[in-house]
Amino acid sequence: MPKPKQPDGRERRVLDRPLEVRELATGANGRTVRGYAAVFDTQTDIGGCWVETIAPGAFTATLRSADVLALYSHQTDRVLGRTGAGTMRLAEDERGLAVEIDLPDTTDGRDLAVLIARGDVKGMSFGFIARRQVWDETVEPVRRTLEEVELLEVTITAFPQYPETEIGLRSLEHARAERREHDRAGGSARLARKAATDHAARRLY
Repeated sequence: MPKPKQPDGRERRVLDRPLEVRELATGANGRTVRGYAAVFDTQTDIGGCWVETIAPGAFTATLRSADVLALYSHQTDRVLGRTGAGTMRLAEDERGLAVEIDLPDTTDGRDLAVLIARGDVKGMSFGFIARRQVWDETVEPVRRTLEEVELLEVTITAFPQYPETEIGLRSLEHARAERREHDRAGGSARLARKAATDHAARRLY
C-alpha cells in the first residue's frame, strides 16, 4: 500500500484578540507599527474542529531564510513591507512572533496609520505551511501543535477571517492514515514473530 501523501498547502491564522499596537510613531522611515502576528502556547479553537497551539520556536527556521511579505488584507498587490527589503522586521520572543512594519508613503500606508491609531483596523494574521506538527486525538477536542511552520506572509486587516480548516483537516486525515499504517505494520510484525516462535517451539518437540 502506498504511503499517504503529506498534505502541502497554505493556511491562515488570525490572532484571536485585537492587534496589540504597542507603538505607532513617526521615525526616520515614516510611520512604524508594531504588534504580534501570533502568540505561543495559546489555545485557539479552529472552526470547532480542533484546538491549536503554536509552540515556541515554530518560526525559528523560516525566519533565517524566508523573504516574507507584509500585506493589507492578504492582497499581494497591496504590499506594506518586506523582510528582504528591511521594511518589515520579524522576531521570535518569549511571547510570540513580533512584527514591526515601516508603513510606506502610499495611500494604503497613510490610511492604515490613521485607521490603526483610531482603532478601526486592529486585526493581524499570517499565512503559513505547516512543516512539523503533532496531533493528539486522546483528548476532546483534538489538539494540534504547530512545531515548525514556513511563514509566507503577514497581513494587517480590518476583517479577520474565520480560521480555515480544509488543509488542517487533510493533515489530520494524513496523520490518522499514517497511524493506521503503522499499527498494521506493527500487527504484521507481531504475527510474524509469533509464527516464528511457534515454529521454533514445534521443532523442539
